[in-house]
Amino acid sequence: MFNYIIKRILSLIPVLFIVSIAIFLLIHITPGDPASIILGIDASQEQIDELRQQLGLDLPVYEQYIRWILGVFQGDFGTSYFSNEPVTTSIIEHLKPTISLAILAQIITIIIAIPLGIAAANRRGTVADQSIMGVSLLGMSIPSFLLGLFLILFFGVKLGWLPVAGYQPLEAGFFTHLKYLIMPAISLGAIQAALVARMTRTSMLEVLNTNYIKTAQAKGVKNRSIVYKHALRNAFLPILTVIGQTFGILIAGAVVTETIFNIPGIGQLIINSVERRDYAVIQGVVLFVTLSYVFINLVIDLLYGLIDPRVRLDND
Repeated sequence: MFNYIIKRILSLIPVLFIVSIAIFLLIHITPGDPASIILGIDASQEQIDELRQQLGLDLPVYEQYIRWILGVFQGDFGTSYFSNEPVTTSIIEHLKPTISLAILAQIITIIIAIPLGIAAANRRGTVADQSIMGVSLLGMSIPSFLLGLFLILFFGVKLGWLPVAGYQPLEAGFFTHLKYLIMPAISLGAIQAALVARMTRTSMLEVLNTNYIKTAQAKGVKNRSIVYKHALRNAFLPILTVIGQTFGILIAGAVVTETIFNIPGIGQLIINSVERRDYAVIQGVVLFVTLSYVFINLVIDLLYGLIDPRVRLDND
């Protein structure tokens, strides 16, 4: 297994290298000058040129990239042009709300999706199956920001049960923390639950149609035992893959939701950095999100061997 982990990590290096180049070039070819935005419209050209020199923006793009990527290898993602603080510090400050939101949304996704997917597969072709798949299709069709606005209107404005926006850290109390995150978590988790439910149903149907399941049914094994003890375990690998991918999407794709609910997470940091043309922060955040996504997929690959012994992680 150790050799497998090393090979997987080494295989990711070219991918991350290409991604880092793409991130750097795409950001630097977009219109806008950080020096002009920092100094304001009243700044003279001499002041702008002087600040560009201080920030290293007057250097050729390839030289800027080399400096940046060498710093990344040393754990230095650069310094914010706007706040003059390390990018790593900005990421850490905004990471807690995003992680809390992603974890809660993922819990909601799993709680909703897997039981519904199993129920649909176990009742294939019935009204219950068609109803569950219809609801999941509707869930996949509704944008998360629209669902979030509906939740704000109903639970926040009309009923007044939950705050319409804002964020409170875990230190303020678990239930207070949960109260501010539950609506954005539902708006994110419900959409992902629709995808996971459909994958759960498809994967379960494939397993339920295999010969060993039919043999167990012929022997009179209880349906509950067949579904949860035998079928679900063998059907769980594709489900696990989708769950891992959705968690990466929740971390990377919460920009709009965090903006609507005014949550000071990674998404809001990206929005503010784009408005300020803060290249260093944008590069650092996007690269960090990419690394997180890659790490999540690596963990999923390693979990395969624990869930299904038929999967070999060695180099035979």
